[in-house]
Amino acid sequence: MIALQITSMKQFMNQLLVADTFEPFLLEEAVIGTANTFTIDGHINREFYANDDTQAESLYDFRPWAELKGLCFDLIKGKRTPLFFRFVLHLMPEKATALLEKEHCDIEASQVKSLILNIRYDGAKATLTTATAYHTFLLSKEPDTIWDKALQKYLDGKGIPYEAL
Repeated sequence: MIALQITSMKQFMNQLLVADTFEPFLLEEAVIGTANTFTIDGHINREFYANDDTQAESLYDFRPWAELKGLCFDLIKGKRTPLFFRFVLHLMPEKATALLEKEHCDIEASQVKSLILNIRYDGAKATLTTATAYHTFLLSKEPDTIWDKALQKYLDGKGIPYEAL
């Protein structure tokens, strides 16, 4: 797990809410504090798709960020900056598996439940933290290390400035 502080909020917010930079992610949860506090639960309600078997089987557990970032943007934009926000994003499962396999991880990719990115803004600064969720306890922390390095490389490639905490 690493923690990175964003050093250019304007550029980061554009990458997060306007550009396609974070579209390889799924949204587990968003909490946005403005005049009100808005909470978005990104969990898919499979019952909603009960009559469409093909659609229900192909869905992720969470809604893709690309489908909800516009809503989040609408809640955040305005003359005043938000008091806070928090996003919990998961790298899409097929991308997580590809990353771990590409890096020749010492454990099976199927044992990793999710590669997670937490984004927290406290009214002044944004902090990104990484996490890895497993299906069972594992001694190896190699997936954590791979995810930490991959995220930093991804941010560097997208021109998002940060500093390690």
